[in-house]
Amino acid sequence: MAKIALKVDVDTLRGTREGTPNLGRTFDRLGIKATFLFSMGPDHTGWALKRVFRPGFLKKVSRTSVVEHYGIKTLLYGVLLPGPDIGREAAKEMQAIDRAGHETGIHTWDHVDWQDGVRYRDAAWTKAQMQKSIDRFVDVFGHSPLTYGAAGWQMNEAALEQLDAWGIQYSSDGRALPNLVPYRIAFGHGKSKHVQYPTTLPTFDELIGVDGMDALGAVRHILSLTQSNPNDQVFTLHAELEGQKLLPAFECLLAGWLDQGHDLVTMGELHQSWAATKQLDKIAVLPLTWGEIPNRSGELMIQPAN
Repeated sequence: MAKIALKVDVDTLRGTREGTPNLGRTFDRLGIKATFLFSMGPDHTGWALKRVFRPGFLKKVSRTSVVEHYGIKTLLYGVLLPGPDIGREAAKEMQAIDRAGHETGIHTWDHVDWQDGVRYRDAAWTKAQMQKSIDRFVDVFGHSPLTYGAAGWQMNEAALEQLDAWGIQYSSDGRALPNLVPYRIAFGHGKSKHVQYPTTLPTFDELIGVDGMDALGAVRHILSLTQSNPNDQVFTLHAELEGQKLLPAFECLLAGWLDQGHDLVTMGELHQSWAATKQLDKIAVLPLTWGEIPNRSGELMIQPAN
């Protein structure tokens, strides 16, 4: 059957300290390796409150119980409480995941600042944010990141070009339909050296609460998309959600995928399989494109029609 790459986005201090070890224990018990993408700088989750005016945001948070998943303290970071430095305060949890053999990469420096601003920021701001994230990553792990995955599926052209400057070979920064077709980014001067592997499957928080769907209903829906599906997929989960309250449901999803015969892999393993058999030098070159995903507010980087 197909490969399903497990991409864990770690957004907050709580997600790093609590959700990440929980997921690590689950993966260890099942003999699975995943890709963990860490937010390396300050946790300013409280800044996200300004999204209340964004179309669809209130509907989303009412469905997914943000307070219950993230906690009051996290939602006050950057508002009534100073934003803690995740890379300094949770370095041990990050290092433990790396030592356990999971793939580690960069999610962002400041999650909310990046997600809400990068699309409209200039190259200087973008490169400064990315430089802080890689400096901290090397300080924490003692090696360069293997991959990258944009916070909130938000990028700009300068950020995509910086991935090439870093020597990143593969990244997962956008979204696509549930049949993976990797591609390169079209720049004015040519094409990206790195390959994009977009998230193809819906996330738990995009499904729970839709038409009364609960967590196990979301599991059944996702499994219906991968049942007898020969195409590779990328699934994004969050340490704050599937690593905490939604962990039992996520374990059901993992068991379902294994029963379906899928190979659960890291982003690196997915890339290696495509490099070995799919002739990546012949894949499509597509422009940076924006669009909407059902049940998620705002526009995201999406894979355009080939």
